Amino acid sequence: MKYEEIKLNQIYEVKRKITANMVETFAEITGDKNPVHLDENFASKTMFKNRIVHGILSVGLISAVLGMEFPGPGTIYMKQDSKFLKPIYLDEEITIRIVVKEKIEEKSRLILTTQIIKEDGSLAVDGEALVMFKN
Repeated sequence: MKYEEIKLNQIYEVKRKITANMVETFAEITGDKNPVHLDENFASKTMFKNRIVHGILSVGLISAVLGMEFPGPGTIYMKQDSKFLKPIYLDEEITIRIVVKEKIEEKSRLILTTQIIKEDGSLAVDGEALVMFKN
């Protein structure tokens, strides 16, 4: 995709499912082995009642979309603000939604709304990213 083809308010959506294997691999790589993510027995006694996905793992999926799908290869992530509103559970199908909020033409930059929507339609993650796009 070329920068000139990107339009204000353009929406890109893709569905993903975060598996137990993804969570366990992320925990191993980062060292974040909080039992709420890894231990079903521990998680069952929390307010969540089940294991939940690391918030940063979910934001990592946004990063993958930005760098590989929309806007795609050549995108440089410069900033991300995220609010974690609801937990994402293992094997829950989520929708990653990217919306073009602003184009900064002189620097080939985009301000994007970045959201993760749960299966029930509620918002799990709400954020905004600044990216530089190079064709």
